Amino acid sequence: MPPSRPLRIAWLGGGPAESGGAPGVVTELLDGLSSRGHQIDCFLPGTPRNIPEHLRDRDNLTFVAGTSSWHFNRWYSRTKLTSFASGLLARAVGQVRLRREIEKRHKRQPYDLVYQNQQIESLGAPKRVTRSVPLAVRPDSHQAGELRWLIRERRLAFRCQPAYNFFVVAAIMAFRASVQAARIRRVDLLICISSVFRDHIVHDYRFPVEKTTVITNPLRIERFHSSERPLAAPPIVLVPTRLSLRKGLEDIAPLARLLSERGVDVKLRIVGGPSTWSDYTKLLDDLPPENCEYGGRIPNKDMPAELQRSDIVLVPSKYDPCPVSVLEALASGVPVIGTSEVGSIEAIDRSVAAEVEPGDVPAMATAIEQMLERLRTSPAQTRALARAEAERRFARDVVCAQISDALEKLVGR
Repeated sequence: MPPSRPLRIAWLGGGPAESGGAPGVVTELLDGLSSRGHQIDCFLPGTPRNIPEHLRDRDNLTFVAGTSSWHFNRWYSRTKLTSFASGLLARAVGQVRLRREIEKRHKRQPYDLVYQNQQIESLGAPKRVTRSVPLAVRPDSHQAGELRWLIRERRLAFRCQPAYNFFVVAAIMAFRASVQAARIRRVDLLICISSVFRDHIVHDYRFPVEKTTVITNPLRIERFHSSERPLAAPPIVLVPTRLSLRKGLEDIAPLARLLSERGVDVKLRIVGGPSTWSDYTKLLDDLPPENCEYGGRIPNKDMPAELQRSDIVLVPSKYDPCPVSVLEALASGVPVIGTSEVGSIEAIDRSVAAEVEPGDVPAMATAIEQMLERLRTSPAQTRALARAEAERRFARDVVCAQISDALEKLVGR
């Protein structure tokens, strides 16, 4: 259904791509909102690369580059830490360059609102524009939460990486958190991707809860399919994750040992790689080879097949606003076990999205046993329900209709 009033939107944030993670979410958001008739000027801090063809051809969707010339494997980006720091700087420079272009276009044909995606502290939103039109922000994470877990997991960080890495990243996060705490005061509507994420932002930045709404991430459901397959022998518990801070990777080895002690015949398969600023790869050395394996990074195009070979997905994160791996698992008919800090499992039927407390290894083991029993006794019903829940909660049109309604309400105040 088209919106009651198509909006003219200045969009700030990272670019779209035919991939998973944040770029894939951007693709679905731009696709869904432009399909509803909104006119969107998408301002990207860097040079647009690999923009999906179906978005490039939209008459009501324009891409404007901040012309940042940052590249990997240059003198400023030869290590993970310098890539992290210089990448943030290059993005900030690109955002500043976009200000004048946004102001010029707004003067020529006024925007109804500024939509800031992924980041709270983007420098691309000109005050002259946001004084006259509302500012909506939809962040993926917040630095106060990242910094909290960096400090709590400092012993893991010191074990896995040089100490200087911790202190440099902590300094950058502390600075960004202070900037976010100040700049969030300008926000008229904060779109939070989960309730638990909203609670953290409201608490950490003292943001008014009445200026928030909760709308989850979208997923292109048709990329994944469910089948009435039997359990593997042994059953596969997939752990799709980053080998980094706050993902709960340190709980996998004790979980594997506890499952062996209980006589639960499963294989824990960990897939994913480290981030540019946090690398917990050394924790893989703790995994017992009898019932664990590491599958490395899985390309986005291969994730549907990876999920088809899996029976359960486990997300043991300590802080994870809305991981897309949960969406992809449910769309593939794979039930999920996540912690109460995993925002993606909110409002999902608990028979296909079990909830445990972060770090509660015995509860994780019990949840795996219970989910396996459910898959043995009623596999078709369980997989069908998982798929139905994904369609109900995460389908692109469902999510983008909710965002569109929230933006129209914001403009109409």
